[in-house]
Amino acid sequence: MPFGPLGQNQRYIIPFNLFLTMSEKTFKRYTITSALPYANGPLHIGHLAGCYVPADTYARYLRLRGRDVAFVCGSDEHGVAITIKARKEGISPQEVVDRYHALMQESFRDFGISFDHYSRTSAAIHHETASDFFRDLYEKDAFIERSTEQYFDPEVGQFLADRYIEGTCPKCGYAHAYGDQCEKCGSSLSPEELIEPKSKLSGSTPVLKETKHWFLDLANYTEFLKDYILGSHAHDWKNNVLGQCRSWLEAGDGLQARSMTRDMDWGIPVPVPGGEGKVLYVWFDAPIGYISATKEWAALSGKDWEPYWKEEDTKLVHFIGKDNIVFHCIIFPAILKTHGAYILPDNVPANEFLNLEGEKISTSRNWAVWLHEYLADFPGKQDVLRYVLTANAPETKDNDFTWKDFQTRNNAELVAIFGNFVNRALVLTDKYFEGRVPEAGTFGPMEEELLAQMAAFPEKIAASIERYRFREALSYVMDFARMGNKYLAETEPWKTIKTDQERTATILHVALQVVAGLSVLAKPFLPFTAARSRKRSG
Repeated sequence: MPFGPLGQNQRYIIPFNLFLTMSEKTFKRYTITSALPYANGPLHIGHLAGCYVPADTYARYLRLRGRDVAFVCGSDEHGVAITIKARKEGISPQEVVDRYHALMQESFRDFGISFDHYSRTSAAIHHETASDFFRDLYEKDAFIERSTEQYFDPEVGQFLADRYIEGTCPKCGYAHAYGDQCEKCGSSLSPEELIEPKSKLSGSTPVLKETKHWFLDLANYTEFLKDYILGSHAHDWKNNVLGQCRSWLEAGDGLQARSMTRDMDWGIPVPVPGGEGKVLYVWFDAPIGYISATKEWAALSGKDWEPYWKEEDTKLVHFIGKDNIVFHCIIFPAILKTHGAYILPDNVPANEFLNLEGEKISTSRNWAVWLHEYLADFPGKQDVLRYVLTANAPETKDNDFTWKDFQTRNNAELVAIFGNFVNRALVLTDKYFEGRVPEAGTFGPMEEELLAQMAAFPEKIAASIERYRFREALSYVMDFARMGNKYLAETEPWKTIKTDQERTATILHVALQVVAGLSVLAKPFLPFTAARSRKRSG
């Protein structure tokens, strides 16, 4: 039997737009980014927990509050990982990125990640934007042109980019560190620091050979970065982010010059004299992808992209994993600072890693829960995974995903608490009042207490989201549902209907208002579930 619109011919106890009743806006607009995923494989739950679910939750929350939001992302198609994949499969890098860009775009859409625009770094607008940035820094003498010795694989006759080299991390002893970073301890490295380096192309020991590149001298930015990070944001950035930044900024040998170009034939060509046969370093190119994606979105939607990147009343937030902290907090701000026309990130809420059943997620070992496979195996269960990944988010330390925990959280929390309350309220309304919201009678002490409790939740949830504490915010949403369950259990409308229909009408009227509030408060976290709880159809 169909339900009428909730609250038809009734006054609402609480407004549907709960978050809009809160404090005034502090920023005119918000630019939200999440790390560009490498287009060399499918998305997995580690990616989702690290940045995409929290970024989407934050963007949905801001939209509920009526904020002007540009939530952008795109496929990172120029990394060395792409060429490694292409070489293994015997196909071109373009074929690799075309395949995985389409798969990731479809997976994001079906999972409900609400990007305003999802682009790709092979797009012409990105090549143009990244090249313009490089030329601007080149003309401002921000680069040091330096000939250095770089690892070269004589068996294949090729210089080796950082990720073509693997060896033992000198800081933690991990045996499979890359030439630019150890994914186990998060340390940023140079290939020369690796112990017993090996070429990933041939497995042989590489040799050093002279080549010329353009370096960004990060030492010139030390004081700026200390003031920007350890001064301006020392009290509002996450401890894990500040800790990594301090390890760089306060190291004994200080910040070092870092090459912004590579000897490769796949990527954005170096757009200055002498750059033939070289491309831009992927970590110079990739963060600029946020800007080119915004340009592309603005052109498609008839907007002006510049306020989202150049006006001080815009809040820029990067959602990333901990392995990308140095690039977003040190290198990209230095690039933006040199250019001079752009705002800097207001926050970079990086998450730690999510493991799977006690082991590190590994694409090479196929040890992952792949998003496209999950969507096929669990149709219509996007919110179950969103819930589990948020409730168990690695916000302050590495966390573990297990299927037992997945099952428990679904059955004992989503179904037993959230689903049970909504279902009971709607089924009883259908049974006793033909699916129509009944008129409320006089509110008693229980109703007054419930209303007072309800009024406090939007502020509590919003305050947690504003501090990027999504686990905490979700726990408050579930407390809201528990409150509704408790109210129904204590008022027992299935008993009062036998003796007092007016009292039963009041109880279910109030319960449905709790359902209405829950559908709003849960929307950033459980968008599919929230939409279903608002829909009145049987």
